[in-house]
Amino acid sequence: MHEVFISGTGSLVPQRVLTNAELEQMVDTSDEWITERTGIRERRIIDPAQSTGDIAAQAAQAALSDAGLTPADIHAIILATVTPDTYCPAGAVYVQNHLGASQACAFDVNAACTGFIYGTAVATGFVRSGMYENVLVIGAEALSRVVDYTDRNTCILFGDGAGAAVLSRAPAADPAGSGSRIIDVFLRSDGSGSDLIEIPAGGSRRPASAQTVAGRQHCLRMKGKEVFKFATKAMIELIECALERNALLIRDLHLIIPHQVNYRIIEVAQRKLEIPQEKIFLNLDRYGNTAAASVPIALDEAVRSGRLRRGELVLLVAFGAGLTWGYSLIRW
Repeated sequence: MHEVFISGTGSLVPQRVLTNAELEQMVDTSDEWITERTGIRERRIIDPAQSTGDIAAQAAQAALSDAGLTPADIHAIILATVTPDTYCPAGAVYVQNHLGASQACAFDVNAACTGFIYGTAVATGFVRSGMYENVLVIGAEALSRVVDYTDRNTCILFGDGAGAAVLSRAPAADPAGSGSRIIDVFLRSDGSGSDLIEIPAGGSRRPASAQTVAGRQHCLRMKGKEVFKFATKAMIELIECALERNALLIRDLHLIIPHQVNYRIIEVAQRKLEIPQEKIFLNLDRYGNTAAASVPIALDEAVRSGRLRRGELVLLVAFGAGLTWGYSLIRW
């Protein structure tokens, strides 16, 4: 068994900013209402000429540069997304082609907002087993392409972006000197809640037709109250599970990076578990909910801003459609 560490991180958020004030002109809402209920003030939107693969490749290149690696050093590319360039082939192959990573296998993981955690778990298994030495995990979304901008319950929440991390095998001669360590990964899902967050049409269950397009069934739909209950419960249980499984207390964690879903959800968990504000990393006010990209963007920003330093313990927590939830515990 090999030690697994994160050798580099990177992220990319589009330049185009969509503010709450702009949404006021599109749907019956207000900046005050959105900010009070979600904590979101703005989100990023990709250029019309861009795709998920384009921004994923840019985040991936940043992570490779941070790791001091080239595309030729990568043996597997895992893209976590619900908005791939195409459903066939997988979105990851477009990223592979962008990078020129000809030595790598490439495939997608669809676990919605928990996608990066799922991808990290798969990559950890690849590296720990000795199958691959360097695995690139990317969370990237172009949610603006599937959001219904006439539905105020969803369009206020979502934005676009990409984040990436390189998971590598620690050198046998000096495993402790390689950097951050993947300590524990935990995954769960519950298909009985599959209708709480969904894009109803476009798959084999409900193929695309004139009727599904006219009915906006290719857009993201969400049952807000039920999702709120699930997300608060999942976040609390994930943190408690991570602490119990690893014999830790809240004070042992330097930083918790939650899926940037909604400040009220995070706040409920924070109060319940008595987590100090300084231990929670937030950027949802600037980016909104970027689904699979949420956690890796926040992780990269935490590292680059100095909020996370070598030797500190960080917990990545996510939950989303599926229903899916999970965490990664890392000694940075």
